[in-house]
Amino acid sequence: MKIAVPKELRDSETRVAMSPDMIKRLVGMGLEVMVETGAGARAMLPDSQYQMAGAAIGTDANETYSDADIVLKVRRPMSADEGLDELAMIKRDTVLIGLLEPFSDKNIAATFAKAGVIAFAMELLPRISRAQTMDVISSQSNLAGYRAVIEAAAAFGKAFPMMMTAAGTIAPAKVLVLGAGVAGLQAIATARRLGAVVSAFDVRPAVKEQVESLGAKFIEVANTESGDAETLGGYAKEMGQEYKRQQSKLIGETLKNQNIAISTALIQGKSAPQLITEEMVKDMRQGSVIVDLAVESGGNCSISVCDQVAVKHGVTIIGFSNMPGRAPIDASALYARNLVNFVTPMIDAETRNLAIDWSDEIVKGTIITRDGEIVHPALIDKEDL
Repeated sequence: MKIAVPKELRDSETRVAMSPDMIKRLVGMGLEVMVETGAGARAMLPDSQYQMAGAAIGTDANETYSDADIVLKVRRPMSADEGLDELAMIKRDTVLIGLLEPFSDKNIAATFAKAGVIAFAMELLPRISRAQTMDVISSQSNLAGYRAVIEAAAAFGKAFPMMMTAAGTIAPAKVLVLGAGVAGLQAIATARRLGAVVSAFDVRPAVKEQVESLGAKFIEVANTESGDAETLGGYAKEMGQEYKRQQSKLIGETLKNQNIAISTALIQGKSAPQLITEEMVKDMRQGSVIVDLAVESGGNCSISVCDQVAVKHGVTIIGFSNMPGRAPIDASALYARNLVNFVTPMIDAETRNLAIDWSDEIVKGTIITRDGEIVHPALIDKEDL
């Protein structure tokens, strides 16, 4: 059985779906793996390392995709209107696994169905204990939170920690983290390690203890609605209008006294909530920095620009869409391990053929197309997208 690992074609994507150590695991399972030449170049992984791990090197995308039973990707394959038509190279009934962005466009799932691929979107992985080693969102968000603080520190014109010198005392930077999920918690930890004074906001009161355990101050809206702010899967819910009004007031007042804001708030299947308005940016201190980790989903800041660093009203707004990709070596290594843990149960250890358990909770949670049909409940009715 052949597993294909093509090169990622999007300009902002530096990651690769497989690392050499995970190739070795797949080969050890008796599988044939082909990696497209140059696939790992932007993650500092030359073809020679993949060859040493037992992979064959495909000279181009066509050879790599040819006759593959499983295709492992970071981002969804490109279609004809985006440039090279990767989907046209994938044969029907091939298993496609990656961050397929099924909610970003109403036509994506239909395109996969038309191509006849068995598509698994890793961002839909259910949050159950058995799936933790497969959780690409957590592994990538962890790096995104870390890298966001590093980017902010590089753009900020002052030091992060308090420094007492003969020439005088430097006050510590003040950092506000909006959203205390995996990315937010890592941002808090990183900012604290750099010596900043950190505050954090989240609609979920349940995360207060985690925030405070990292040494940050938790700020919250005193509202009865906040008691029902979390889904069964642990994600934040969209709040009502009165809550949003109080939230906006609290964030606006808090931002006036901060130097840096790291925004990480996302709502699964919906546009990112707007937490920082242009008026709030105008009220921030000159030289402040905002890092908008939700920019690809519409942005938490109303004036952030995707894949750009913009200075507006004296505030630097960083809007990199692929923050984990700014640490491509570790991001690729973690992502590859997640994928191998996801794929392994699908392979029969004796026959080395696909043996997918269609009733498995993880399979049902992530599969979006099969047999030429859209099968994920959240995607069947396009009006729900």
